[in-house]
Amino acid sequence: MDVTRLGSLPAAFLAPGTSSFTDFLRQHAPELLPGNRVLNNAGTDLSSLSPHGTTIVAATFQGGVVMAGDRRATMGNMIAQRDIEKVFQADEFSAVGISGSAGIGAEIVRLFQLELEHYEKIEGTVLSLEGKANRLSHMIRGNLGMAMQGLVVVPLFAGYDHGQQAGRIFSYEPTGGRYEEHAFFGVGSGSVFARGALKKLHHGDLDVDGATTVAVQALFDAADDDSATGGPDMQRHIYPIVAVVDENGFRRQPESAVAEVVQGVVAGRNERPDGPRAPLS
Repeated sequence: MDVTRLGSLPAAFLAPGTSSFTDFLRQHAPELLPGNRVLNNAGTDLSSLSPHGTTIVAATFQGGVVMAGDRRATMGNMIAQRDIEKVFQADEFSAVGISGSAGIGAEIVRLFQLELEHYEKIEGTVLSLEGKANRLSHMIRGNLGMAMQGLVVVPLFAGYDHGQQAGRIFSYEPTGGRYEEHAFFGVGSGSVFARGALKKLHHGDLDVDGATTVAVQALFDAADDDSATGGPDMQRHIYPIVAVVDENGFRRQPESAVAEVVQGVVAGRNERPDGPRAPLS
């Protein structure tokens, strides 16, 4: 009997299996994985065909971590989208931001969200923050074939570690390498400029408001020197996306609150275009 014609699920969906949804797909529907697409022109650089998201930053504060991203996506020298979203909730206590190929990145984020939810349902518990970071590394490694053709995705992952009672940040490379960063980090085309600002402004006594301001300042510096990173669009009221993760979980900062921070940063830049001075000691 063809159970699919009767609307029933195949047997594979009803039997106990792996706690990894990615591994389940690899066994039963590998064509659905982002990195397993068959491309007609293998070896061709396809990067110009896909909008690219750019700069993501993360900064810790006392008791958590802030992640922020600009809103611009580019295709070559063109602005493909002015209000793209690059920072997402991964689960209750973690966030993930994407730079690189926007379409593939969004698919990997959705798969990662499902991966964490599936694990919790199968195992009856949540992964540790390290475990979540490792799962994302495995998924990025699975996209290596697409990355070799220019469809690179480089995420930034951050969350609240209940054991350490602190925010933690993890960066990645296109081959799946995973590295823990300390205090702050940035990825994307404007990250070299953003990291300079973070290095100058970040300190260990920041609260959530201070970390948010530091992240916005870093994105402003990135947009000042990197054409692919979008600065705040005051005319269209388009501001960075800012997410906070602490002991209370993930929350996205309201647009009104981010707008207030941006307006303060812009006012300060009117006086000092290169940004605030950091103390020498």
